[in-house]
Amino acid sequence: MDGAMLSVIIRLAWPTMLEQLMQTAVQYIDTAMVGSLGTQATAAVGATSTVSWLIGSTVSSVGVGFLALISQSLGAKDHATARRASAQAVLITLCFGSLMTLLTSLLSTRIPVWMQVDPGIRDLTARYFLIFYSSMLFRAASIILGTVLRSVGDTKTPMRVGILVNLLNVALNALLIYPARRVSLAGLTLSLPGLNMGVEGAALASALAFAFGGIFITVTLFRHKEISPRGQSFRPDRELLRRCFRVAVPNMVQRFITSLGYVVFAAMINRLGDISTAAHTVANTVESAFYIPGWGMQTAAAVLSGNAFGAGSRGTIRRLGRSLVLLEVLLMLLSGTLLFLLAEPLVRIFTADPEVIRLGTTVLKMVAVSEPFYGVPIVLEGMMQGAGQTMLPLIFNVSCMWGVRICGTFVCTGMLGLGLTSAWGCMIAHNLMLFVLFSICWLRGRWMPGSPLQEKEA
Repeated sequence: MDGAMLSVIIRLAWPTMLEQLMQTAVQYIDTAMVGSLGTQATAAVGATSTVSWLIGSTVSSVGVGFLALISQSLGAKDHATARRASAQAVLITLCFGSLMTLLTSLLSTRIPVWMQVDPGIRDLTARYFLIFYSSMLFRAASIILGTVLRSVGDTKTPMRVGILVNLLNVALNALLIYPARRVSLAGLTLSLPGLNMGVEGAALASALAFAFGGIFITVTLFRHKEISPRGQSFRPDRELLRRCFRVAVPNMVQRFITSLGYVVFAAMINRLGDISTAAHTVANTVESAFYIPGWGMQTAAAVLSGNAFGAGSRGTIRRLGRSLVLLEVLLMLLSGTLLFLLAEPLVRIFTADPEVIRLGTTVLKMVAVSEPFYGVPIVLEGMMQGAGQTMLPLIFNVSCMWGVRICGTFVCTGMLGLGLTSAWGCMIAHNLMLFVLFSICWLRGRWMPGSPLQEKEA
């Protein structure tokens, strides 16, 4: 492993990993707080979680286009183009974020029906969804403009903002979910305020925290010395937007179709009943902490790959790939082992229902074995994104999602009458197939688009 390159990877990756760890910790607390209201409350919040992934990942795909454009521009020492692209990112954030806010508001009552949520909790689910996405514009700013900062190697600022947002979310949860109450702590009796809003309070807490984060990240970008859009034109720049969306559109299509697959997958699980929905929600929450190394290093992979591609150095890209894959496998082996050993205690944090505990523990131990295989395609896809290659990931992800996970789950649960464990088995098969396809593509070395610059073998 290249020691110098490893140092750069870790420098870029650790803030993103810490940010995601904090987000996961808050998600744990969020789920536990809502879980204290009962299984129906957990199901109401979790029933549309895959729709949230669909929306968030669609917005993130726009950020991928700007990341590739800006990182390649900086690799080519073209700082003027990078700043122009930053201004275009602000424009797209305003337009796209406003559109998504409108759509989520209009569809809030229909989504629980499409997701086949139990009729008894559909109204509650719809209210949660409407409130949660009322600040979608600010959430879009956090995602897209945070990616702009990461594209110049500034992963610490989004980390700091993310930590503040998550801490604010927890504090607001405590205020909005529960009624006013008295608690004893270290021999002292404290009176805590509370608005007793329940599930709607959890949604409002998240919406307010997202609003704070979006404003904070926007102000930070405008003050940034290297990538500030100040002084740039905010009118649409056809050439820059064409270059951005040439990368972003395939990634957007990929994320939308695969996230739609997650929605269909969750809808099939929701049909299995409240116990399966709650166990699936809890298990997803627990597992999210254990693939942080993969998603944390994807950012470093994309930025460094984009810099190297912009500079025309394919030799650097190859060395980067070797270092990333080896480090990723080691980290995911460790996280998979911990997940297997700690599955049941972690599930018990979120629920006291014995059936939910049993089922959640079973599927987590199943997926723990596949964690190392899950991490490799994540970092390889990040490298492809940085180099502007998003068509192959589109083909791989869509075919595996719909051909393996969705079709397999439909057969297992809809035709054979099997339960949640069979659905998670199909999910694991999906991840293993991605590992095979991305690994073969990487080893053949034919995925890199032709560089407009002269190749430099470093």
